[in-house]
Amino acid sequence: MNSILITILVVTCITAVLAALLTLSDRTIGNYGEVTMSINGDKKYTVRGGSSLLDTLRSESIFIPSACGGKGSCGYCKVKVIDGGGPVLATEKPLLTSDELNSGVRLSCQCKVKQNIKIEIPEELFNVKEYSVVVEKMKQLTSTIKLLRFSFGNEEISFRPGQYMQLKAPAYEGNEEEVYRAYSIASSANDKHAVELLIGYTGGIATTYVHQHLKEGDEAHLNGPYGDFYYHDDDGGPIVLAGAGTGMAPIVSILQYMADNNIERKTIFFFGAKTISDLFLLDKIKGFEEKLKDFKFVPTLSREDSQEWTGERGRVPSAIDKYIEKGENYSAYLCGSPAMIDSIVEALLNKDIPAEKIYYDKF
Repeated sequence: MNSILITILVVTCITAVLAALLTLSDRTIGNYGEVTMSINGDKKYTVRGGSSLLDTLRSESIFIPSACGGKGSCGYCKVKVIDGGGPVLATEKPLLTSDELNSGVRLSCQCKVKQNIKIEIPEELFNVKEYSVVVEKMKQLTSTIKLLRFSFGNEEISFRPGQYMQLKAPAYEGNEEEVYRAYSIASSANDKHAVELLIGYTGGIATTYVHQHLKEGDEAHLNGPYGDFYYHDDDGGPIVLAGAGTGMAPIVSILQYMADNNIERKTIFFFGAKTISDLFLLDKIKGFEEKLKDFKFVPTLSREDSQEWTGERGRVPSAIDKYIEKGENYSAYLCGSPAMIDSIVEALLNKDIPAEKIYYDKF
């Protein structure tokens, strides 16, 4: 018995010493004091060194897109570092092309601000704002997907159909970490005082916050809009849309934009799901079929065994092969997982749709 108590006491002491050493390290080794951050040659900020470039910019209310919450896995938070970024880390290299490496592009979530640093970012990012919003509506669409409507009150927001916002998930019971996650906007770009997001439950920090803690009437924080995936007004000809799961969101926003502005283009929307229970927003889609001049919705189910389902079966590329003819000058807008997008792009290229007219958002 005494030996057990001694062992517990020793382990406790070692843990306390390690915690003290980590705290001391953070206050000494990790403390780089004040440094100067220069942006685009004409904007200078005095900031505290030691944090990632992503977090340092955020502390100055300059928001860089980061779909993975700063984990170094999405590659969205690229920033050109002119001077002071230190060596490129191994965690960055897989997500940077050779041209980007040669021109000083870095992942801002991995690059630490340890000295005076000079960077370049797109000027439009200075227009990105963080908004305090209210959860106006929450609706369960499937067993794992919720629709959330966030009200901006008297404030206005402008975005292009297809773009996304970042939602801040604060610390909550069982989670001490504050994170940001990216979600595509599912609502009309004409609505300047609210946005709707589709958020699926994955068990992660942000989706747990949304599905188990966030309630109607709660205050939340969004920043954005972001993204170079959006509807192109200067395109002509027919359109292919494709998505799965919450990849429905930007597609619905694009369709709503077309309906709001009486855009008459032949459009076909392929939606991939596993079973009938995974289909949602069907009433909204039916409304588009009634309002848009030449619009067709093609859901395709990959794991539905019931004879109740009389629609397409299998995956989206197979449906594309069936419905899309070569030589019709399509543009394409796709949203879904990387594997899904890659397979759809291959199917579209086989239909002679030019790569430069295939726009996509992988998540």
